[in-house]
Amino acid sequence: MTAADNGVLHTLFHSEQGGHEQVVLCQDRASGLKAVIALHSTALGPALGGTRFYPYASEEEAVTDALNLARGMSYKNAMAGLGHGGGKAVIIGDPEQIKSEALLLAYGRFVASLGGRYVTACDVGTYVSDMDVVARECRWTTGRSPENGGAGDSSVLTAFGVFQGMRASAQHLWGDPTLRDRRVGVAGVGKVGHHLVEHLLADGAEVVITDVREESVRRIVHRHPSVRAVADTDALIRTEGLDIYAPCALGGALNDESVAALTAKVVCGAANNQLAHPGVEKDLADRAILYAPDYVVNAGGVIQVADELHGFDFDRCKAKAANIFDTTLTIFARAKQDGIPPAAAADRIAEQRMADAR
Repeated sequence: MTAADNGVLHTLFHSEQGGHEQVVLCQDRASGLKAVIALHSTALGPALGGTRFYPYASEEEAVTDALNLARGMSYKNAMAGLGHGGGKAVIIGDPEQIKSEALLLAYGRFVASLGGRYVTACDVGTYVSDMDVVARECRWTTGRSPENGGAGDSSVLTAFGVFQGMRASAQHLWGDPTLRDRRVGVAGVGKVGHHLVEHLLADGAEVVITDVREESVRRIVHRHPSVRAVADTDALIRTEGLDIYAPCALGGALNDESVAALTAKVVCGAANNQLAHPGVEKDLADRAILYAPDYVVNAGGVIQVADELHGFDFDRCKAKAANIFDTTLTIFARAKQDGIPPAAAADRIAEQRMADAR
């Protein structure tokens, strides 16, 4: 990969989500590694964010995703009260086809070359076992297995935090934090989504699911016959009469078309960057749909991996993740006070915390 590509350069310097401190383009020909590491802010501390392994259609698309995800991590870490800024890495390619030990070791060397400005962890397409390999070349790696000094799978607390955001949404909208008898649609039941389904069922919710991976759907329906599955996300949001819609796959789930079709009164899910473009948050508010900002409610995982750097304690992390309930209510109250959508209210709070740190 070379920075001479005009499309990539345009993305780096003219992105609407600008203000990033550093963007590193990484290539290791021997292993086939092509990656982008984006650091949005280190005002609150070293940038912390996961590594996404995905078959992007182009280098420009990969850079754009890294920039957007890194910016989201700055806001997420600020709202979670962590001593970390925001960063993100993306590895270009199909992990099923090109992931190898040599590639992950090469990636670890690139992260290490940043000297601690960026701390990496798992994301879409990467797992605890991958972080164990990366950590062999880079000490600024979290999300490792307990056998290798880590905390293990961060999706457990990510799902728990999203559940707390849903409880807060129910409290704000319906006056009661329970999801009993509420119909919740979960789009994406992979690493995080299937844990979220467990919380919802335990709280008495009616759950409808969809996923592009049939195996993921079958696993849940087999274990919980009360869970219904539908063909796709379009069917989920248009025809199921949802109370709550939980996007738990890739970003951009909330766009002009999907917002217009939503039947749900609440959107609260684990996916990053759910708003496809600026203005979607206002469209949601205009339709009286309560949006729990994604980077607030899905912060349980980053709370866990941040704690790993200081000696992991699950109970301590779970207690911090439980605070997502109160944080979400605070955002809803600020939005009402300022007459703005919740996403804008969360941004204001996070930006103030970063500005104060600078």
